[in-house]
Amino acid sequence: MQHIISVLVENKFGVLSRISGLFSGRGFNIESLSVGPTLDPDVSVMTIVTIGDDQIVEQITKQLNKLVDVIKVIDLTEKEYVERETALIKINTLKEDRAEALRIADIFRARIIDSSPNTYTIEITGDVKKVEAIINLLQPLGIKNLIRTGRIAIPREEVKSAVSRETSERRAVSG
Repeated sequence: MQHIISVLVENKFGVLSRISGLFSGRGFNIESLSVGPTLDPDVSVMTIVTIGDDQIVEQITKQLNKLVDVIKVIDLTEKEYVERETALIKINTLKEDRAEALRIADIFRARIIDSSPNTYTIEITGDVKKVEAIINLLQPLGIKNLIRTGRIAIPREEVKSAVSRETSERRAVSG
């Protein structure tokens, strides 16, 4: 099963190495890894995508929590979350294919971010299925180069139902 793990860490030298070492030590591959700073420059968030058995991923999560520089670990697979990936796709564009490339980019709300007489570079952001779909449609035109960021994810905010919110408001007013 695929797991998306969000790890909040102190932004220090060697943290990435220790975390990736936990995965390799268990024989697990990291499918994608994205790391970036948060609002606090001393703290970064890692989004790790891996495939593995629930029990093993649970063990890794517990061991991640024991690392000194780890602040918080969340297996997003168990929660509602929003995810995105960005890809830069450089395609060969023969004169007769340029209009088709623009049409495909427009359908996916992608942008042409660079152009030469023989190529377009297209930027696409979306969920994995959207990125895969545009790649599949652009392949017949001739993909020259492809760079993907890997996935980033953030948990959705839990929303109280309207009924329980209304009940809470009544209690606050009457109490």
